[in-house]
Amino acid sequence: MSQSQSRTRGRTEAAGEADPRRWWGLVVIALAQLMVVLDATIVNIALPSAQRELHMSDANRQWVITAYTLAFGGLLLLGGRIADLVGRKRAFVTGLVGFAVASALGGAATGQGMLFGARALQGAFGALLAPAALSLLTTTFTDGKERGKAFGIYGAIAGGGSAIGLIAGGLLTEYLDWRWCLYVNVPIALIAIAGAWVFLHDRRGHGGAARLDVPGVLLGCGGLVAIVYGCSEAQPRGWNDGLVLGMLVGGAALLVVFAWWQSRARYPLLPLHIVRNRNRAGAFLTMALAVIAMFGMFLFMTYYLQVVLGYSPVKTGMAFLPITAAIIVGSTQISARLLHHIPPRVLMVPGAVLAAAGLAWLTTLTAEPAYVSHVLPSEILVGLGMGLIFMPVMATATAGVAPQDSGVTSATVNTAQQVGGSIGTALLNTIATSASATYIGSHLASAAREAGGRLTPAARDGVVKDGVVHGFTVAIGWGAGIMLLAAVVAGVLVNGKAPKHGEGAGAPQ
Repeated sequence: MSQSQSRTRGRTEAAGEADPRRWWGLVVIALAQLMVVLDATIVNIALPSAQRELHMSDANRQWVITAYTLAFGGLLLLGGRIADLVGRKRAFVTGLVGFAVASALGGAATGQGMLFGARALQGAFGALLAPAALSLLTTTFTDGKERGKAFGIYGAIAGGGSAIGLIAGGLLTEYLDWRWCLYVNVPIALIAIAGAWVFLHDRRGHGGAARLDVPGVLLGCGGLVAIVYGCSEAQPRGWNDGLVLGMLVGGAALLVVFAWWQSRARYPLLPLHIVRNRNRAGAFLTMALAVIAMFGMFLFMTYYLQVVLGYSPVKTGMAFLPITAAIIVGSTQISARLLHHIPPRVLMVPGAVLAAAGLAWLTTLTAEPAYVSHVLPSEILVGLGMGLIFMPVMATATAGVAPQDSGVTSATVNTAQQVGGSIGTALLNTIATSASATYIGSHLASAAREAGGRLTPAARDGVVKDGVVHGFTVAIGWGAGIMLLAAVVAGVLVNGKAPKHGEGAGAPQ
């Protein structure tokens, strides 16, 4: 960028005028956010191929997913504060470069250790990139009406990125190679880096005199890493396992000490006034609860479509298109148009109820093919509901925040989403596994008695398949209940009014 362009931007900013290139900046931010979000799921469908080629054991294969979520979820607060200290644009570009390099290393992996390390590196740079992207969006769009549109697009990406990842993973794995699920990030990152240099800039005001809170980093990031790791290990080990319980209790204890320290630190990693705000706290909690339920649905529907119905990777990915489209419609065509005129909770509460209804629909699922009668209408309801939730939650959580705290606030939003996803996957998968085991055990014994002790393989497979689907429906029922709890939290805690012209969407009143 030339010096004259920089001076022009400085005068525009000083005069309080909107950046004339802000919408192109939104395209760059959205592209980077899409890369981070879809990378959490794009590898899922490619995992069987990667496991065969790199000779991974069944016990170790989970680390392809866990290494990413562990680094990403555990380091988000640190990434957000670094963005505040060094500048959001610098952190954004650094995150993009690191993410691209890590993706290339993962795609070129010659062994499982190299792949696990690359995925952890992706998560670490994603933890720097994601809060920088959201805080750039927050500081770029200050007019209430424009901010609503921008957050509508961002919310659609945050909600639909996981489904897009499943689609992309299926296409790349089936028609190219599993390695392209990682290589694909390189050209995306290069385009975003070029766009960032041209269209993005920081607003002045982030705290250059502040220092990094090292004890807060150790306590906060350590607590989050322990909790995310404990939740990820609950899936193979069970919730009663000593390691799982130790990690969860230890992580919670570290976070309690972290909260105590933040009230005394000179330069806190997470200033407590950010989470003490009623609207902001309600938005964080609503996000976490909603994501718990949504991630459970993605997990079970992926297995239902591929294992029970026998869909191919590509067909499975395409089957998720309706939920992606519904999230986009809910975010950009409903939430973005209404948030400037009505209080945020008037969108959040009906959105959570709508999503809960979609999940409840799936509790009547059977092992018989039921995509059109059950899965499709459920996807539409859940997608519309999540579109109504994501956008006002993000707008409310980041509204009214001082520029020097925008990075860490954005990181807290992402942390709520990431930890919610980890807890949801582990919790609901454990519920489903237990329910399936109980069902299969009792029904196999009953069927054997009726058959005089001689059960055919076909009859056994039918009972097993019914039991697997039964476990899914029980866990999804719990997900529907958690989604209703999100509606209650949003209705009780989020009491902000509709923003006036020129205010941030969902600004606390």
